[in-house]
Order: sequence, then structure tokens, then C-alpha cells
Amino acid sequence: MSRSPSFSVKQELSIKPDLESLQQWVVAFCVIRFDLEQGQLIEDCYPPGCLTQNEELEVAFSSFPDSVSQHQNRSSIHDCIFFFRFQRQKSPPQGNLTSSEITEIDDKEISSRSSKDKIFNRSKSRNNSRGSEYLYGYVFNRQRHDERLKRGGEQKSVVILSHCPYSSVFRPLLQIMGPLYFDIGKKAIEHIAAYVSMWPPPVPGKLMELPIGNAMLKVNLPPSHSLPLESGMLFEESTSSMAPFLPNNQSVPQGLFHDSDIFGTFRGLLLQLWVLWELLLIGEPILIIAPTPPQCCEAVASLVSLIAPLLCSIDFRPYFTIHDPEFAHLNALQEGDTFPPMVLGVTNLFFLKSLRNIPHVVSVGSPAPNSNRATLASRASTGRIAGRAEGFGLQQLSLKKFSPSNLLNAVKLRRDGPLCLMTEHKEAIWSTYAATTKPDTSILNRLIDAGMSPRVEESMSVVNNEILRRHFLELTTNFLAPFGPYFRTITPSEGSSPFIDPPPLPSFNADEFLSSLSARGAGKFLLKRMRSNWLDLYRRFLRGSNFMPWFQRRRAAAEQEQHRLWRQARMRTDIQLLISRMSELEIVDSFNAIERHLSQEIQLQQSGLAAADSAATCHKLRGDLQAVYNILPKDMQELLLVNPQRAALLQVQN
Repeated sequence: MSRSPSFSVKQELSIKPDLESLQQWVVAFCVIRFDLEQGQLIEDCYPPGCLTQNEELEVAFSSFPDSVSQHQNRSSIHDCIFFFRFQRQKSPPQGNLTSSEITEIDDKEISSRSSKDKIFNRSKSRNNSRGSEYLYGYVFNRQRHDERLKRGGEQKSVVILSHCPYSSVFRPLLQIMGPLYFDIGKKAIEHIAAYVSMWPPPVPGKLMELPIGNAMLKVNLPPSHSLPLESGMLFEESTSSMAPFLPNNQSVPQGLFHDSDIFGTFRGLLLQLWVLWELLLIGEPILIIAPTPPQCCEAVASLVSLIAPLLCSIDFRPYFTIHDPEFAHLNALQEGDTFPPMVLGVTNLFFLKSLRNIPHVVSVGSPAPNSNRATLASRASTGRIAGRAEGFGLQQLSLKKFSPSNLLNAVKLRRDGPLCLMTEHKEAIWSTYAATTKPDTSILNRLIDAGMSPRVEESMSVVNNEILRRHFLELTTNFLAPFGPYFRTITPSEGSSPFIDPPPLPSFNADEFLSSLSARGAGKFLLKRMRSNWLDLYRRFLRGSNFMPWFQRRRAAAEQEQHRLWRQARMRTDIQLLISRMSELEIVDSFNAIERHLSQEIQLQQSGLAAADSAATCHKLRGDLQAVYNILPKDMQELLLVNPQRAALLQVQN
């Protein structure tokens, strides 16, 4: 892995990075060395003092491959890129309902605060990286073999820490920064930090051009609706188009890790992708084991991307080690205890024993040929990719040439369980979950087997990933479609007053929803691809960890959109025409409503949270308020002017 030949550092760049601008993208840059006597040591951290001691330990332990997963070859240099995710601090309770409370969602619970209140609360944590619950660490690790050194070599990692899951940005940035650091040392961090601090603020869901030296990173950022709210963005940025509506432009990413290699990662388990999609959809705990950190983090990222455009609310750890503070809790779980909903990517085989209670285990990837975990099974290429799955099950055997040995291997794999990986690595899935969704063989038949040519393999993976990602995007969108009516906005009807409060969105009751869905069916797309017990999948989804955060966030976005539409309607209303059709009582009600809207707009201006057109809105509302006031009876006018705040609002602005 080498730096782009076109990259060079501009000699005239000697500005000091703007830390506030830098933290829109990056929390810190770290350099970590593996010391034979003291272990992992942070050599450098920029900006200094931005991490606690515990966070430094967490970063240091997560930035190196487990010893059991390292390559055993004698090449002089081995580079790899991977990423991890860890919990930075506990966020205060959000007041979200638990899965046991989803029988009915009361509108008062969901919209107890106005949309503007939500905007205000989100804005307070903007650019506050310490408010983020999770940090992402993107690692460039170099292992250098040198027999003159102790133990014949050394290890060092360059790490970018961010509160944003922007793998499409930080992977190519590491391809530049990593080799540059090993060329020129600490100056590389200063140069990269200076360039990043000059980048424009991230705009979720957009194609961005980010200069770095004389190179340009052209990257698509994941959409705002796929980003966790604790990432520090404004709530207003999370109201873009969301599921359950299929996007018109399929080239725009619809979820996290849209650049992950689904096909390459799960090439040996393609028939099981629909099982894995369901497991992640309903929030089941999954352990993914792979020979190397790049392979396990790619597998976790690929799984998360499968459920786009659904917000993934379960905890996922692309590269999890025994040093993570969460491990002690997981290791202490007893037989019969419920495993928390999370996806763990690991390389250490010790997890197979310590986390034996986890219900779903997936093994992916291939060890290096000379690794101590090399598989004994050959991977000869066949005409169709789907026939290469090595997991157990009659579904897989049905697409392979039947033989007694195939059946015996499948039975043996199931009987031995995941512990068989201790002696031989193979791609497989161990789970007792019975999937509702059937593998779509028409999709599998469209996939292209590139054979053994690496160049053709890479280009065909792009095509295959696009086919798979498009299919699962359509599958998830159709699955979420029945929830659409609960997010449907209502605009003022012709001739009605836009100054009254808009009607609330339809209330949600889980039992009524399931009963209605059972009566009308899930739609042709799903019924064609799911078994007769498809309603059970919806029941599991409603009980799972992904439903409530997605529903509440989508609901809040719909409420904010409705607020925007009614606000626009007030700006377009001809107040004279409107009040000419009203009774005296309706005119008084309109006066009170306009006064309330005007006061709210002024409060937003005073708090610095007003929209760009707030001044024009206030001017329009003042004029409307004065127009209504002018036709009120004299005695009522005098009574209204007793209130000094109201009297101030009634001063017409020129």
C-alpha cells in the first residue's frame, strides 16, 4: 500500500491548523508504537490533551493486530488498514421508549417538544466531540521485519480518530498519511492536520472534493439519516429523505459504509446474506471472526451497510479486542443470560470460548498462505459464485453437486460448532435462526465470477457490490414501506387558515399495525421473496433495537417537514382575503395564533437559531397581526394593548 505518486506536500504550507475547523472532521491524530517491554505506547497525539488516559489506552490496544492474526511471512514490510469503534462516554438518557413499551406510541411522547426545541438541543453539541458516544479509529499499521531488532522486527500504527463513520474519507487519507509519516516523521501529522482544517464542513449525503497536498479526495459522505445523532450534527441536517421511500438517485449512498466490499467479504457465504440481513434488521447479536483486522472490520461494515437506508442503532465494533472495557461485561454473562444486541468483529480465537453464549457466529476471510491459521480446504473457482459457500445447511447443498461427502461435511460442521475454527479456518455461519426471507437466486445468477485475475476481480467486485447493494436497499425499503402512513405530512387545505396548529401525525399502535398489515399483506415484492410467516419478522423488528430509534427519528423529521410546509403556507397567505371569510370569533382566534407564531420566531432570532428567512417571516407576521387587529372592535383593541409585549408586536415595521 503506497502513497499516491501524484501527492506532494506544498512547501509554502506553514499555517497552524485551526483546531475548531479540524474537529469538524478529526478528533485527533495518534502515532502508537509497540514496545517489547512496555507494550503499546502513544508516541504522539495531536492536538495534545484531547483524550483521557482511559481513551488513550483504548486507542493504543485497538491499533494493533492480535498476535495470533499477524502474518507469519518474512517480508520486510507489511502494511494494513483497518478501523475500530469504541464507546467514549455514556450519553445522558434520551428518554427513548424501550422495546417493551412499543404497544402504543403516544404523540405526546414523541413530540412533547417542538421541532425548534430539538434543533436547539442538537445545536448545543455541534462540533463537541466529547459529546459523541462513540469514536472511530482508522488505523494504518506497519509491521517491519528487521533481524537486527529485538524479536526481528517492529510495529507502529498511525491512527485518525473521528466522531464520524466516514470510512470513504479516512481510508484514502490514511493511504496518503501513513506512508508519508514513515517518510518524514512527525511533520506529516502537522501537514495533514493543516490541510484537513481547511476543508469545508462535512455535508452528509453529498459528493465532496477535499484537497490534500496537490491531490484531491472525491468522496461521497453517508446521508444524515444514517448517522447517529450523537455524531454532533444539527438536527436540521437529519431531515433529508429517509426510508421508507426508495430514493430516485441510486448513485447517492443511502447508508453507512457504502464503499464496503460485500461481495468480496461474503463471497463464500452469499446464500446466507439474507439470513444475515434479517439478523441485523431485528438486532440480533452476531460474532464475526476473520483471520485479520482488515477482513473482520470489512465484514462488520458490509453487514451494517446491508440494512440501508434503515438507521443502524445496535452497537457494532469493526475490530474488537479483549482489552475493550465492554469485554469484561460480555465475558461475565452466564448460561441463559441475554447477549446484548451488537455485532463484534474479532480475530482472536479466544473469543470462541469466552463468548460461547453469543447465538450467531460467522466466519469469513482467508488466512495468508503461510499463516498459522491457513485453511486446509481448497477454494477452487467454479462457474457460479453461489456454489462456493462452505456453511452448513440443505439450502446451500441444493445449489452444489450433491455427494455424500458434502452432506457429511455439512453435518460435521454443524456438530463441531464454531470451535472447529481453532484447528482450521473456513467460511461458515453457525445459527439456529430460521430466516423468513428466501435467497434471491435471480440476484445470485447475475453475479460475475472473475476467476483468478486480481485486476478483473477488483472491477467485477464493483459490479457485484452494486447488484447486491441495490437489491438489499430495495428489500429494506419495501420492508419499511408499511410504516409510511405514520410519517405522512398534511398541508393546509385550500381556503383554510394556516395559522392554526397542524393536525398531529397518525398515532402508532403495534397491535393495530400488525393486524392491519396482516389483513392487507406485505406487498408483492416481499410476498414473492418471503415465506408464509413473514408477519413474524415484523413482530421481531418491532421488539428489536433498531425499530424505535428509527421510528422516532423518522417521525421527528416528518413533524419538522410539516412545520416547514405550514410556515411556508403562512408566508403565502393573503390575510385580507382570509379574514374576509371569517366570523368574529375566528378572527380573534387568528389574532392569537399569529401573535404566538410571531413570538416564537422572535425567540428563535434571540437564541441565534432562526432560519435564513426569519426576518422576512417576522415582517409578514407583523403585517398580518396588524391587519387582523385593525378590524377588531375598538374595546377589544384597547384591551389587547394593555399587554406591553403585545403592544410592541403591533408596531408596524416600515
